[in-house]
Amino acid sequence: MHRLKSVARAILLLFTAAQASACGDDGTHDHGRRAAPPVPLSPPTRPLQWGDINILHTTDTHGWLLGHQKKSFPEPNYSGDLGDFASFVSHMKQSAIDRDADLLLVDTGDLHDGTGLSDGFPPGGIDGHDSNQFLAQVPYDVMAIGNHELYIYANALDMHTNFAPQLKGRYLTSNVNITVADKQGNPVSIPLGNRFAKFKTRKGRRVTAFGVLFNFTSNDKNTTVQQVSDMVNEKWFHDAIQDEPDFFLVTGHMPVQRDDFPLVFNAIRAVHSTTPIVILGGHSHIRDCVQLDGRSMALESGRYMETIGWMSMDLDKRGSKKDLKFSRRYLDANRVTYEFHSRKRSSKFSTSLGRRITNGLLDLAKRFDLDFMFGTAPQDYVINQAPYPSNQSLLSLYAEQVVPVALSVNNTRSSIPSYFVTNSGSQRFDVFAGPFTRNDQIVASPFTNKFLFISNVTLSSATSVLPILNSQGELRRSVDDLDRREKELYAGGNIDIRFRQWLEAMDKRMGEEKRAAGNLTLGYVTHDSCPGVGDDIPHAPLPFFSLPDFIASGVPSVTSDTPIDFIFVDFIQDQLLNVLNSVQKDRVFSADDVQVYSTLLTNQVFGVYAQEAWN
Repeated sequence: MHRLKSVARAILLLFTAAQASACGDDGTHDHGRRAAPPVPLSPPTRPLQWGDINILHTTDTHGWLLGHQKKSFPEPNYSGDLGDFASFVSHMKQSAIDRDADLLLVDTGDLHDGTGLSDGFPPGGIDGHDSNQFLAQVPYDVMAIGNHELYIYANALDMHTNFAPQLKGRYLTSNVNITVADKQGNPVSIPLGNRFAKFKTRKGRRVTAFGVLFNFTSNDKNTTVQQVSDMVNEKWFHDAIQDEPDFFLVTGHMPVQRDDFPLVFNAIRAVHSTTPIVILGGHSHIRDCVQLDGRSMALESGRYMETIGWMSMDLDKRGSKKDLKFSRRYLDANRVTYEFHSRKRSSKFSTSLGRRITNGLLDLAKRFDLDFMFGTAPQDYVINQAPYPSNQSLLSLYAEQVVPVALSVNNTRSSIPSYFVTNSGSQRFDVFAGPFTRNDQIVASPFTNKFLFISNVTLSSATSVLPILNSQGELRRSVDDLDRREKELYAGGNIDIRFRQWLEAMDKRMGEEKRAAGNLTLGYVTHDSCPGVGDDIPHAPLPFFSLPDFIASGVPSVTSDTPIDFIFVDFIQDQLLNVLNSVQKDRVFSADDVQVYSTLLTNQVFGVYAQEAWN
């Protein structure tokens, strides 16, 4: 392990030195703005296994195109940006030519809703429009739509009008339509992208590709998501699979397990019992792999530009029934990983395209004012890596300090005792020590909920609500209702339950033991259904602590019968009113009793707090 750390430091030093010298060939390169990984990183220990068909896979990038730049692990593991990735792709494409093999690049959806690059646009903009232009410069062979492209019609229309055409028929939306006006001004429902694509690889191998979205139910009006079970019975689908290609490429924004990929797989197998099938999924934000038979493999490659998926497949004679040789790997998305597998020293790694993309993204961040600093966070605050409540818990900080302080600023009701309740899912990402910027605020707390309140609620009544809200959550976990509730959340696009189940299982397997050894950095430790070791670099798993469904501020120092302002977010209004009416009989509260407490929204309070407390 000591040798690995020495190698990592050497690679980092080479990379840093190259930053200072290797830019004479491209006038767009900017010395001062390109950051090296913030700490030394462990390099991979073994090369990738190449085959006849090789695939690089991204999914659920959610706007993380400038990489993860915080110093606390596991963030440095994912410090590569889209420009680095574009350079890596270029070198790997050349490696494929040198090896006389095929290499495809595939993405399976959710391009925005995550960082300021995609979500920090000025009023009147469209989510992801600007950041997507950089993704369009990367030579993807196939891309599939995600559910986040469909929550708002304007975003879906932008994908249909401006993004899909840049893929030249390979932005695949097999079961997704959009309603637009035809030439006569009449509404017509048409595929948002393309139903399928048939093409040949560089080596002339024939591919039939699909792009399937899970059975999503929260799409905006004038968009349509067809059930996967109905899609596979469509005439166009049956016509598309009649001719046998060298392999089928089934991409989709859908987990490779516990979802409907088998419906598509079985429909193809009913016609072509031995043709190789490659499945690339997403949506649940995990690393996963499964083989539905010996002549197929299904891969899912994480989230937030943390993971680059790799798959290889050796082909055999048409009609063979023997198991094919596959490999898969989950690559940590950073320069050390990219340089190792592309066999490029740092001074030779960045391509002109890669540098243009990096600098273009930095310019976009500047245009969106994402580096505006509200204050300096004194420590890391995490969601699942620390118990709640605790001094390290982001949820403790948010409920007990951030919201009370922010809502008291310029608020005429701040002198009235108050108590605040919200859902624990209100925070999306950890906050790390150091500068807390506008981008950090968007990343950590993106949701635009209102702060509401009911006046003259006794303290005892208000504080009685929280345990009942959480007991209702506990009830859901102890009966069959859990499965129904999870399915409802999942159909609407919420994958938090599945993602946290994955993190918890990871920690339970050997978390304490591996962390105690002290010779591995924190990261993902993947246990999937495919043979061999999937992770490219060994890590110790992140600690995991379960969270209550609802959290609250500290209790004000007043008597239990004191009337207070009972503050909550609009997202939980109906449920909270029901519980409040069950814990007291003095009064029946309704929506008419609810008022707006502050003009601030939930995505603004962290910035206000940081300016007050972290300066």
